[in-house]
Amino acid sequence: MVRERSRRGFLADVGRGTLLATLGPAMLTDLGLAPKAFAEELDSTLRFGDLESLVCELQETPVERLQSTLAEKLRGGLPLRTLVAAGALANARTFGGEDYIGFHTFMALGPALKMSALMPKGSEALPVFKVLYRNSNRIQEFGGRESETLHALSASAPANEATAAALHDAIVAKDTNHAEQILAALVASDRRSALDALIPAIEDAPEVHRTVLPYRAWDMQEIVGTEHALTLLRQSLRYCIRLEPHRKADWDEHGKMLVTLLDEFYLDGKEPGTKSAENAFLEHLSETFATASPIDAARAAASALAEGYQPAVIGEAISLAASLLVLRDAGRLPQYEDKLKPAGCVHGDSVGVHASDAANAWRNLASVSSGRNVFACLIIGAWQVARDRNQPGNLLASPLPVKHHLDRLTTTDADGLLAQLDEAIQNNLQAHATAIAQRYGELSLPNDRLFATMLKYAVSEDGALHAEKYFYTVWDDFHATRPSARWRHITSLARVTASEFGKPAAGQAEARGLLGVG
Repeated sequence: MVRERSRRGFLADVGRGTLLATLGPAMLTDLGLAPKAFAEELDSTLRFGDLESLVCELQETPVERLQSTLAEKLRGGLPLRTLVAAGALANARTFGGEDYIGFHTFMALGPALKMSALMPKGSEALPVFKVLYRNSNRIQEFGGRESETLHALSASAPANEATAAALHDAIVAKDTNHAEQILAALVASDRRSALDALIPAIEDAPEVHRTVLPYRAWDMQEIVGTEHALTLLRQSLRYCIRLEPHRKADWDEHGKMLVTLLDEFYLDGKEPGTKSAENAFLEHLSETFATASPIDAARAAASALAEGYQPAVIGEAISLAASLLVLRDAGRLPQYEDKLKPAGCVHGDSVGVHASDAANAWRNLASVSSGRNVFACLIIGAWQVARDRNQPGNLLASPLPVKHHLDRLTTTDADGLLAQLDEAIQNNLQAHATAIAQRYGELSLPNDRLFATMLKYAVSEDGALHAEKYFYTVWDDFHATRPSARWRHITSLARVTASEFGKPAAGQAEARGLLGVG
């Protein structure tokens, strides 16, 4: 892994090192003998103002003392939101979007805080403690403060050089320093223009992490504050640069396909439409995304956008197609099983969970971007969900639940169905869990109780890095989808919840004891 030059390495410079040894850094700066960039480089640590001490504490506190420290801070009145903000910044500074477990943990922090608002009184901190435990543990495995990836930038690019094209060129050239300087100038001008400039690089190679990380980083600003937008978005930029050595010919094909469709349907310069969709059209569009080739799915999305349908309609259809992949997944093959993901499971990095998280990110990126990116995000999103379905792997002929599972259900009250769902989850009965959730929806029973039943498992179980992110993906997609279609999302969540049960999350037993939660 290539890192920026460290402060210690910088001071090893012979000429400057000699002068520094003679006069000292403070005197050099006071005498005006150190160039501004040199003075900044002498202490290039990225700092976070009032949050700095808490950020350092989350990086440095031994994991065996972490949760007792967190509990003490909560008792002292520190809000969960502040803990999550500090955890996100500690993660960004340490990993910079360049560590697999690290960026997965970052993407779980925002969902964990949102999940805390859905928890029973007294247990609100559990999902946050779960992810902060994973966060600090991984930071220390990574090398702690001595191995930080992100450092303070000494300069930003001139405003006239800060364009989306220049940013893309710097990313392709693997010029991290120049790309970050361009991004800094864009953020200083307008945060949204910085996101818009970053999106074309994300579209180069659509895959779940490249897609989800920028949206979660953007969304995290609500928690940490917009003043940290650059730090958050640098993670996505560095993720893209890290993959550049693996650039393939088809990356350029995505861009050509997108340009062709934008031109063919006259979408460049067009304002997003406001046309609502009948339920039958939504079902047809979702079925197209779930069955067509990637190029035909992309064309269907472009055509619907050209006809003036609201972007939200296309987003609904993409997310529904992704949830169908969860229900058609034949499960993990035996040759790929591990201790957290046994054969037959569909949680963690399964095709359906990945597709759902990516679809959710594209839908939300379309809602916060502008110009051509509103259309581009949805066209690429439709292409990606169809591509994911066509990747090598086993899919069931029909989605779960099948008639056999539904016919076994005779209970019609919420209490009875939820008790059966608990039993199905605790016995890893994936198909039976989907039948219960679907029947619950058919009876129009309260969805908040169904979510609450599955939330407790999203918190208690490990989930192989995906429990928090996927739970909130489903919660968000469910509430953004019309009532006639949205139950597919929660039925998919029931299957994933039954799949992940039996692998308790690290640190949760200790957290429950500290918080007095049964």
